[in-house]
Amino acid sequence: MGDLLDLLAVWMPRQRWYGTKGRDPQLTLVADWPLDDADAQLLLVRDDVVQPAIVYQVPVAVRDEGSVLPGSLIGPAAEGQVWADATTDDAFTAALYSWVTVGGEVGEAQNGFIGIALASPEQRPATKVTARVLSGEQSNTSLIFRPDEGDEGAPVICKLFRQVNPGINPDVELQSALAAGGAAFVPAAIGEVRGSWITPEGVPVSGSLAFAQEFFEGVEDAWRVALDAAAAADDFAARAYALGASVAGMHVALAEQFPTVEPDAADRAAVVGAWERRLAIALSEVPQLEPYADRIREVYAVAAEAAWPKLQRVHGDLHLGQVLHTPRNGWVLLDFEGEPLRPIHERLKPDVAVRDVAGMLRSFDYVSGAVADDDGAAVRAWVIAAQQAFLQGYAETAGRAPDDHDPLLAAFELDKAVYEAIYETRNRPDWVGIPLAAIGRLAPLG
Repeated sequence: MGDLLDLLAVWMPRQRWYGTKGRDPQLTLVADWPLDDADAQLLLVRDDVVQPAIVYQVPVAVRDEGSVLPGSLIGPAAEGQVWADATTDDAFTAALYSWVTVGGEVGEAQNGFIGIALASPEQRPATKVTARVLSGEQSNTSLIFRPDEGDEGAPVICKLFRQVNPGINPDVELQSALAAGGAAFVPAAIGEVRGSWITPEGVPVSGSLAFAQEFFEGVEDAWRVALDAAAAADDFAARAYALGASVAGMHVALAEQFPTVEPDAADRAAVVGAWERRLAIALSEVPQLEPYADRIREVYAVAAEAAWPKLQRVHGDLHLGQVLHTPRNGWVLLDFEGEPLRPIHERLKPDVAVRDVAGMLRSFDYVSGAVADDDGAAVRAWVIAAQQAFLQGYAETAGRAPDDHDPLLAAFELDKAVYEAIYETRNRPDWVGIPLAAIGRLAPLG
């Protein structure tokens, strides 16, 4: 296994889902589950190059040299054979599909995993399918299972979580609960895979390994729909209103199905502290923010003293790319994992629902930057109209909504823009002007 870990230490940093670019992994094996039916292995490996350490899920298979797709090749195994990423291997994907649609167990109670089928009788998955890895996935690996010719079952998309944490992943927990409650604004849950393992410190834990849900064929996400509408100067108000209603419906349902708590001083301090830490990082990496630093802190201070609603479970990383426009269900919300840069223990806690509202308003703002480099007046007017319609749709469904003058909304929008300034500086420097322009509007000087 040492040789394979050495190969993985070279291969993993080249994968989009690897979370610590630019540093050499320090890998140790956490779990190794043989998959006899698939002639493969499901590995959990811990990377101690960062603290806290990250545990990755890596399914592998030994296959004949030349039969493996180039991007899946990990390195040499026995003579004439190679190690490969099993997510592109037919035998492994067939086993994964069976776990989430039928069920099954591998290994033991504290060292193995179980597949749990969740589909309702109305949501009948196909029996014979062909799997394809979804291109463009970043923090996870998603596979689309389409029914073979003659099979009338529904297509399924299954997300294999690459970073694995103790506890139920919020994507599984929240989406399954909403779907079970009859919500039309999330995909139907099909099944999940949940693992149990012993940490290197000897602590038994369990966590989510995969989650499968209804797949909507041939639809576009809200980002593309909004981008096309803005470019064509099409009125988006009715669709933005409906999107606001869907987001509010999500918050209402989550507040009914999960505990809510009144925020105390510690809760407020934790949120405000996160704003301040993010601002400190931004000021060190984005020097253009320095003139706005005091004004940003003033906005945060006002929000800290304002009235706060009860804390509840939220989406946590809501933007137009996390929403699909479907003919049957209207707007459908996806990916409830929360903001990838936030620690998992933060993402599992009750939060301020306005975080999601602010995320969507910021996403609409990005449309103006993507459509018009000069932030043209016509596109800017389109964005403002869409944002106002979104807030109105939210208000009429939730019975309460922040408006343009809500100090808590202003602070969360500003924090999101600060986050975006960091992200764009690190990854897309040509786009950093979008959040910087927003910060100028949200925290104006003088």
